[in-house]
Amino acid sequence: MYSQDSIFGRRRDRPEPTAEMLSGLACLICGTDYRNAPDPGAVVVSRRDDGQLLACHGTCARMATGSVDGLDETPLPLDERIRRHRADGF
Repeated sequence: MYSQDSIFGRRRDRPEPTAEMLSGLACLICGTDYRNAPDPGAVVVSRRDDGQLLACHGTCARMATGSVDGLDETPLPLDERIRRHRADGF
């Protein structure tokens, strides 16, 4: 298990989210690209503007929200996230 100090340290050292992360196409913590992952098990960890920020279920979600399950919200389907990402001009 991670200590609170290591979790907060990881958050401080993390670079700004990429366009893919903001569109819900990549994990907010580790950067796993959900378009290429066989079974990503992504969970919603935050909302930004009109989109969902996602992280991998487990350690990444815990580092983002403190809960391995993220928020109690179902992620949008991958094809919808891809469509929105393209519509935003990324």
